[in-house]
Amino acid sequence: MGMCLGLATLSDANIERVLRDPPLVWCVVAPDDPEPFEEARAARQKPTLWSLLFGRRRQAAAAGGLELRPPEGAGTDLDKAWHGIHYLLTGTASAGDPPLDFLVAGGRAVGDIDVGYGPARVFTREQTRSACDALRAVTDEDLRARFDPADMLAKEIYPEIWDRAPEHDDTLGYLIENVQTLRRFLEQAVAQDLGMVVYLT
Repeated sequence: MGMCLGLATLSDANIERVLRDPPLVWCVVAPDDPEPFEEARAARQKPTLWSLLFGRRRQAAAAGGLELRPPEGAGTDLDKAWHGIHYLLTGTASAGDPPLDFLVAGGRAVGDIDVGYGPARVFTREQTRSACDALRAVTDEDLRARFDPADMLAKEIYPEIWDRAPEHDDTLGYLIENVQTLRRFLEQAVAQDLGMVVYLT
C-alpha cells in the first residue's frame, strides 16, 4: 500500500483544540472511523486520584470529539507523490526552505499520536496562506525543469520509481497531476480562511 500523504482543512480554533487534546486529531484524519479516536482517548484517560476527584467533568466534555463545521474537514491526498513533490519544490529529500518544505517539515506536531507514520502536523491559516503563496510562485515549467530522476534516486526519493520510461509510466506527469491537487487544496483553504493538517498514512 505504501505511504500516502493526506491533507485536511481546519480552523485555527480547532487547531488549538487539537494541540491541547491530541486524540482529537483522529476526528480529522479518520472522521468516519470513531475507533482510533476512542482508543487514543481511552489510553490517555488512565485515572489518577486528581482526575477521579476533579477531572470527570473535563474528560466527559472532551470525549465528544471535535465538531467540524463545513467547510472544515475538507480533505485530499497526494497518494505516493508527496516526496517527489517535496523534491521538486526544495531539491532535497528532507530539508529545504520554508514554507515550501511544508509537506515534510514545519507546522506543529500533534502530540505523540501516531496516525500512520508519526504524528500529524498542523499549520495555522497564516502558515497555510504562506505555503499557498510560495507554491503560486512556482510554475509547472519550473517543476519540470527540476525533475532529475538520477538525483531523485540517489537521494532515495520515495517511492523510487523516477527512472521509469515515460512511455510506460509517466512519473513526471504523476507528480504534476498531484501538484495540481495540492494547489487546489491550498487555494480552497486560503479562500475559506482555514489552516490545515498534514499527515502520512
